Amino acid sequence: MSNKVILVLLDGLAYETAQQCMGFTQGLVEQSPTKKCRATLYKLQCELPSMSRPLYEAILTGVAPADSGIVHNHIIRNSNQQSIFSLARRAGLSTAAAAYHWVSELYNRSPYDALRDRFTDDPEQLIQYGIFYHQDSYPDSHLYLDAEWLRRHHDPDFLLVHPMNIDDAGHRAGLDSAHYRNTARHSDTYLSEYLLTWIDAGYQILITADHGMNGDKSHGGTLAEERDVPLYVIGERFSHDPDAAPRQLELCGTLCELLGIEGHMKPVATALLNQGLNQGLNKGLNQGLNKGLNR
Repeated sequence: MSNKVILVLLDGLAYETAQQCMGFTQGLVEQSPTKKCRATLYKLQCELPSMSRPLYEAILTGVAPADSGIVHNHIIRNSNQQSIFSLARRAGLSTAAAAYHWVSELYNRSPYDALRDRFTDDPEQLIQYGIFYHQDSYPDSHLYLDAEWLRRHHDPDFLLVHPMNIDDAGHRAGLDSAHYRNTARHSDTYLSEYLLTWIDAGYQILITADHGMNGDKSHGGTLAEERDVPLYVIGERFSHDPDAAPRQLELCGTLCELLGIEGHMKPVATALLNQGLNQGLNKGLNQGLNKGLNR
């Protein structure tokens, strides 16, 4: 068990599709409470508009689109909010992301230049180590390999893993299609190759989505299938309280708590966390850090 955290952001995955098609991940939900690799599934309602770039910002900063100014997908600029990346860097933690290039534009350099930014190894950036892609059809199997390469080579404290194929399938075939459902199944299979390794290494893991999908092969509105998304939490530092009711804007603050970041001022889904365990672990880590700094 450690303060290291992995956030898996499955772009475009609707809650019911996750429940029905994410077979391996759902299997972890069915594990006994005494099992180390137990997961708990919650239903989140995404912020509005239910679009990708605004919701990347909402998840990673805890700020709603109307307040962040990232209100649609075509706003190409750096975020002006404190994000999980900036807060982690301020706390001396290391960061990495295998993600769509919009994440690079929000938190590193904008606009994205593939030759410059696709492979990022720059300790001065908010996302220090990155493998970014710019085609929606970039295979999820490759994306998970990218993420695992970053984890093994850079051992980041916070790692974002962001595959796009589920969203791409929804735009091609719609919510109620074999293509969309089977793409979710395939992504779950690829993810299963790494989850147990991450669990055994002591990572606290969150698996969620930015938004869902509708029958019109799109999203952006208020339909339940567009707004209801899954949140799986895996790790001993979670309470696994079935009555917890987390909000999407609480994810950034919850990540901060898991990483041991103090003074972040972000809303936190406190019911998700094992409070006694988190307080004891973070106190010990902070004391160790302070001793090291004072030597």
